[in-house]
Amino acid sequence: MEIAFWLIAAATIYFLPGRHLILTEIAILALFALSLDLILGYAGIISLGHAAFFGFGGYAAGLLAKHALVTEPVLALVLSGLAAAALGFVTSFLVLRGSDLTRLMVTLGVALVLREIANRYSELTGGADGLQGITMAPLLGIFRFDLFGHTAYIYSLIVLFVLFVIARRVVHSPFGLSLRSIKGNPLRAAAIGIPVDRRLITIYTVAAFYAGVAGALLTQTTAFASLDVFSFDRSADLLLVLIIGGTGYLYGGLVGAVAFKLMQDWLAHLTPQYWQFWLGLVLVAIVLIGRERMGRWVSPLRILGERLSERIARLFGAASGTEGR
Repeated sequence: MEIAFWLIAAATIYFLPGRHLILTEIAILALFALSLDLILGYAGIISLGHAAFFGFGGYAAGLLAKHALVTEPVLALVLSGLAAAALGFVTSFLVLRGSDLTRLMVTLGVALVLREIANRYSELTGGADGLQGITMAPLLGIFRFDLFGHTAYIYSLIVLFVLFVIARRVVHSPFGLSLRSIKGNPLRAAAIGIPVDRRLITIYTVAAFYAGVAGALLTQTTAFASLDVFSFDRSADLLLVLIIGGTGYLYGGLVGAVAFKLMQDWLAHLTPQYWQFWLGLVLVAIVLIGRERMGRWVSPLRILGERLSERIARLFGAASGTEGR
């Protein structure tokens, strides 16, 4: 099923060329949700201000491009992620102190402070008008960003896939297992010798890097950065994505981003004035019915898909064996 998921994602490059703009937004939102899932789903750190790292990475990428400090988009993407990771490392010491309610307020406060700083120093960030005049160099010196979003979507999808593979390796490593034990019971985890604070600081910094890369992707693909990247609404949407997709298994952020963005787009076209009402109604239904019960409803389709994938694998195996002989 994992292979099928990424094959379908790759197929959209060729079969949905007219939808690359919204697919780019989905890929960026999925990466952003993946970053929050690393700390919420695996370490139990809830955040209402995860947009702080998203926005910091976005403005870093915009400033690097606008002042031609780093012209290569991929290198600028990495540097923007590292800048957000540095911010995450510095603020992690504040986040780890206190209860969940304290963490909520601290993370929200960090995002609000950064938004006000960006608004205050308008000569650098553009203030309320946003950071304008960003000109992106061709990707790898070859592929130019076009108005239809073809290059942007392929670029975003590749970045999402690479970072997902890294995150998958991290959460299935002994480090990732120790994070689950900390989420379950931090006192018992410390009693068996796990350095709880060090682990939480590390994963918080990694999650900040992922969020910064997502923000940098948004700036690079739109050639614009505004104060909206620090807004509470962006962090709230992220929590809604994880409510839809689920936490603690990485694909929740990806599936939730696809469902949330497509549902938002469809409802906005269907009822432009009341689409938020219907979106909220769907979220309430998910909470009332329960994701587990809804999962049981679609389990026959999942079982059918697994059986089909097994048969296809056998056919390919038999074909390769015949060619070998």
